[in-house]
Amino acid sequence: MATQYEINGASAKGIAASVEQGVVDGALAPGTALPPVRRLAERLGISPGTVATAYKELRRRGIVVTHGRGGTVVAPTPAVASRRPPPVPEGVRDLASGQPDPAFLPALLPAARLSPGVRSHRARPRLAGLEELARAWYERDGVPAEHLTFAHGALDCVARLLSVELRPGDAVAMEDPGYHHLLDLVPALGLRSVPVAVDDEGIRPDALRTALRSGARALVHSPRGQNPYGGWFSARRREALLAVLGEVPEVLVIEDDHAADIAGVPLHSLTTGGLARWAQVRTVSKHLGTDLRWGALACDRTTLARHDGRMLLTSGWVSHVLQETVARLMTDPQTQALVAGARAAYARRRAVLLAALSARGIAAHGASGMNLWVPVRDEAAVVNGLRTRGWWVAAGARFRLASGPGVRITAAALAEGDAEALAEDLAGVLGDTQATYGG
Repeated sequence: MATQYEINGASAKGIAASVEQGVVDGALAPGTALPPVRRLAERLGISPGTVATAYKELRRRGIVVTHGRGGTVVAPTPAVASRRPPPVPEGVRDLASGQPDPAFLPALLPAARLSPGVRSHRARPRLAGLEELARAWYERDGVPAEHLTFAHGALDCVARLLSVELRPGDAVAMEDPGYHHLLDLVPALGLRSVPVAVDDEGIRPDALRTALRSGARALVHSPRGQNPYGGWFSARRREALLAVLGEVPEVLVIEDDHAADIAGVPLHSLTTGGLARWAQVRTVSKHLGTDLRWGALACDRTTLARHDGRMLLTSGWVSHVLQETVARLMTDPQTQALVAGARAAYARRRAVLLAALSARGIAAHGASGMNLWVPVRDEAAVVNGLRTRGWWVAAGARFRLASGPGVRITAAALAEGDAEALAEDLAGVLGDTQATYGG
């Protein structure tokens, strides 16, 4: 249907800016239809070609999508907006954040004194000590680490890899449900997301094959601690996925092992399967602290050169002060004891909550990591129902492309003694929604 928002502009640039402003202001919501090219051109008194050029630019930037005869509509996740979570209401327990328990995070150790001008940051962007630690970190889990570099966290790294490998309009195979910031990042780069269904063992081989046959040129996935579903690659699943990827050796495989130290399960990585183009990203924000925007990247030689070539032209390097802080925490015995405690506690909390839900007939998924995914019929009803009982969980809409509805519960933030109370309240809410909506 036609939008009530008045798109203005006398040039393609002006029209595109008007549409973008409408999206930013919320006047043009996701799914809103834009006027047909000729109708808008007639209203603005300009040529249809000018409007078509504006729409083309908006498509390139991921703000709108075109569905053939269905017309042009605002993208489900427009690149000028992100799926930010709603604020946590006062007086409820926050189980929606996806963040670690602060009790298991170390106090940040101050960096050693670094005098200005004693090193060339561009010539030597990585501190040798941290590079050695990062290489050992990867090799501990069998990931090849001959070619290694650093980035400003996982999203920064993935964005750079996709931007140097792909062109606007290219398709990326993405977990569904998947990490909402990654789902927002892809259209922001002008790329298309192709959903790949997941289960308790991570991405499904049949869904991956379908995505690759539809033209996906890259795959972004998590081998364990998958957010929000908690999937974890078994050895058998890893082999099945490698067989699918062997059919398209030119595809870039990006593995996000963000929960490497707290997933609570072994790693069965695709990066050890002889892929031609691959990268594994690791970060420390989930087990050392969210302020530490540092990530390590192990990859093939070509990927390393392209990543570092682009980084040299932009930020240049990761702060040596930050690198020194990370290195000190990675070698501090008290910090490592905290990390080990977090890993064990998160595994127990997941297991206790899963058992409490199962005892009440509630299906849930959380084989690894910090979160559980609970399929539900009506996300809003469950979120609001739990809110009235003092719990705040995340509606699944931010994490989904084509998968069914659900809610994400951050089990890492839930004391084991509270699992029974939460499960009982969730069972009550689900009973209320079933009575309301039937079936």
